[in-house]
Amino acid sequence: MEKRRKNGGTVTDQGSQASTGNNLDPWYFNYAERTSGLAASEVRALFAVASRPEVVSLAGGMPYVSALPQDILNGTLEKVMRERGPVALQYGSGQGHERLREQIMEVMALEGISGSPGDVVITTGSQHALELFSKLFIDPGDVVLSEGPSYVTAMVIFKSYQAQVEHVPMDEHGLIPEALSEHIARLKAAGKRIKFLYTIPTFHNPAGVTLSEERRPEILRIARENNILVLEDNPYGLLYFGKKGPDALRAQEEEGVVYLGTFSKTLAPGFRVGWALAPHAIREKLILANEAAVLSPSSFSQLVISEYLEQADWRGQIDTFRGVYRERKETMLSALAEYLPELSWTDPAGGFYVWLTLPEGLDSKAMLPRAVRELVAYTPGTAFYADGQGGRNMRLSFCYPTPEQIRVGIRRLSTVINGEQDLLDTFAGTGPLDHPSSRRDYSAPPPDIN
Repeated sequence: MEKRRKNGGTVTDQGSQASTGNNLDPWYFNYAERTSGLAASEVRALFAVASRPEVVSLAGGMPYVSALPQDILNGTLEKVMRERGPVALQYGSGQGHERLREQIMEVMALEGISGSPGDVVITTGSQHALELFSKLFIDPGDVVLSEGPSYVTAMVIFKSYQAQVEHVPMDEHGLIPEALSEHIARLKAAGKRIKFLYTIPTFHNPAGVTLSEERRPEILRIARENNILVLEDNPYGLLYFGKKGPDALRAQEEEGVVYLGTFSKTLAPGFRVGWALAPHAIREKLILANEAAVLSPSSFSQLVISEYLEQADWRGQIDTFRGVYRERKETMLSALAEYLPELSWTDPAGGFYVWLTLPEGLDSKAMLPRAVRELVAYTPGTAFYADGQGGRNMRLSFCYPTPEQIRVGIRRLSTVINGEQDLLDTFAGTGPLDHPSSRRDYSAPPPDIN
């Protein structure tokens, strides 16, 4: 007896296989169908190249951890091991340590969020919370609504659970309510099942824009009237450069919003501690999913962060980060204005990223190998869409390189872009080039945030 697999070939009930292709993986036909959605992140794929010291990396969203007070962190580590070592090295609760959950409520209060520590679930980074949430809610074929563009690894996770990602347009004020309503109506008319709206409303990754205060209640109203859960991802909300950003969506809506937070951007990603704040029923399932996945989040990391929040001036440290990133953003925008004045880009009020739009006919992904040869790296815009859009865009990260490196990187990038433009102009009258940008229609989404 044979059964045929979607990805080709046949597998017998004894597990033997007959493949029609040249397969280097002997277990290829044993994988679950959902693994077809797993793909290498274009951001992660860049790390090996971008980590070379001669390359200026404007690609990864790595926080500048060198700005942390090393003596305070060392003292915190030593104190935890000296006073609570047996607890720090032991298994813990699947929900996370109670004292840290209380402190997390203090952190979220800075963005208008109130609630109970009992509704917080600590995870191994907020990306782990995103994966657990997706596991709980997504069935194959379900629709996930998301801004276009959106966080690259969220797209990988949703696709790994065989979701259909529908991108909703943004402009300089964030997600467009009218476009959200139109997408929902169209999907419902087609008989699609929408599971949730995934959004990064504050200092968006990768676009750098922020959902305006006026639109926030409108987005929540649309979601509520259509019985759509909102998944609010907020890694950057406290990293504003001037005026504080709007309060979180979760501050306005408790039952319809699941909030994801992390210490990766306001402290350090190496601790791998994030959290979810969820309505009671969802919280219970998140705890069960957490226990099934990792048994318990790291007790050691939780106790170190808890001690840091107890003893250090963590609010002052976040303000230090704001100053560091504000200077680097201003340096990047100044360098773009000097070296690439004909292009357009966003001007973020916080966070890590600038979203750049290229001239018509250029393709950021096709251009990347030449950029690496010029010793500069960025992330192509296609990484932030589930459907191949974004060819005319790139994300530039200003968080990690020094201001001097940023200027060098933008100068090198201008050499690449201007060279590609010259090539395009030279052959403009000879017919289409054999180039990805000539083979598919890459618009400049989202057109209104340029």
